[in-house]
Amino acid sequence: MIWADLWLLLPEGEVDPRAMAALLCGSAAAVLALRWVGQRRIQEKMEQARRTRDLGLERMEKVAQRFKQQNPRIQAGHILSLPLVELAEKLKEGSLSPESVLYTYIEQALEVTREVNCVTDFMQGCEEQLREVQRQKERGLLYGVPVSIKDHIGCKGHVSTGGLVQFLGRVEEEDSVIVQVLKRQGAIPFVKTNVPQSMINYDCSNLIFGQTVNPLNHKKSPGGSSGGEGALIAGGGSILGFGTDVAGSIRLPSSFCGLCGLKPTGFRLSIQGLTSPIAGMKSVTGMVGPMARDVDSLALCMKALLCDDMFRLDPTVPPLPFDEEVYSSSAPLRIGYYDGDGYFQPSPSMRRAVQETRKLLQEAGHTLIPFTPPRIDYVVDELFTRGLFSDGAANLLDKFKGDIVDPNLKSQISSYCLPTLVKRILALILKPVYPRIARDLNALCGVGSAKNLWKHHVAVAAYRTEFIVKCWS
Repeated sequence: MIWADLWLLLPEGEVDPRAMAALLCGSAAAVLALRWVGQRRIQEKMEQARRTRDLGLERMEKVAQRFKQQNPRIQAGHILSLPLVELAEKLKEGSLSPESVLYTYIEQALEVTREVNCVTDFMQGCEEQLREVQRQKERGLLYGVPVSIKDHIGCKGHVSTGGLVQFLGRVEEEDSVIVQVLKRQGAIPFVKTNVPQSMINYDCSNLIFGQTVNPLNHKKSPGGSSGGEGALIAGGGSILGFGTDVAGSIRLPSSFCGLCGLKPTGFRLSIQGLTSPIAGMKSVTGMVGPMARDVDSLALCMKALLCDDMFRLDPTVPPLPFDEEVYSSSAPLRIGYYDGDGYFQPSPSMRRAVQETRKLLQEAGHTLIPFTPPRIDYVVDELFTRGLFSDGAANLLDKFKGDIVDPNLKSQISSYCLPTLVKRILALILKPVYPRIARDLNALCGVGSAKNLWKHHVAVAAYRTEFIVKCWS
């Protein structure tokens, strides 16, 4: 298009080769100059975001040191060693002060992020939230508990970047519903944590805040996309954190970092106020969920969240409170399990963990039923991948405009950028040799028309019904 327009500018008749060469060189130079200016603007935005982050870390250091100087007898080691349930009890009964717990975790989070680069933002409002909590007449289940929040979960006055330059500068005007409920239960959000660029990745790296590493082994990844949460909690810098999960983004970091994480059933908790790189996902459900050091912490968190405040603030959440009777019951359960789904190859350690868990549950009196997820290829390729990228990844790629692709994502984004025709031709060529890659390429073409999208939603609903019936039969 550009070259055609330039050609029209040329005078009719014979064209001077030197003038033509000069015009082409000038055009190329202009294009390169514009590209350089664009890249420079992106770099400036990222540098500003890093300066803001660094100022936040300096603020963390100052408030922690000030409190330490004023309270030299605080036993930080003891506070950090307490499990969440015990910590919450001591805070509620008054044997521990919320100040001592908050500033102890601020100092520890600072130490951990200097080691593994996991904190992206310090919530200076946490000190005001601390005072607000102490003014509350009723103490919630998470009274005085400091919590960390994944980058893209909305917090008033802070930016939810998703690791993307496009979202920089968009300051949240209000808290997400999940953060509002946490505050009403007495929790104190104090830091936000790192994610991979666009969050569609199992690592934890972006060009704004850099690479987060695993606190257990700095040569390894903490997993993604809730990798910053996993690294901070595993390093001892947070006792309770919140991630999100579409295809393992809570479960993978929890596994990589030796933690417990929960992806609740779809729509069990509110997802209002979250920034997403893919708008309008319906057939694939992402969820907010807690991450902590033990299962009891997750249970306490869910008890706190499944409350009237949650159901009132987001009417789309089913008003089903935590069922303490079922949770506390010692009645034997009927539990389905598998150590391989027929699509993804589990590592030997994963297979062993499932079998050891199966054995322990059987010894405890429960009935374990082996099963294989039905039509797994169809589920992953047609329902999941085609549902996630129903528009052929156009919406996701739009988020990368005015950005630089992280090296960890380049091959992934390059495959999304291929024209649909090229994807289909490659799928046809690769089908006899690499059938799974061929299916993935076809799935990345999306569902196409609105009619096909409707058919896709019907297929998803039908499969879910089929799966439930099989599980209960």
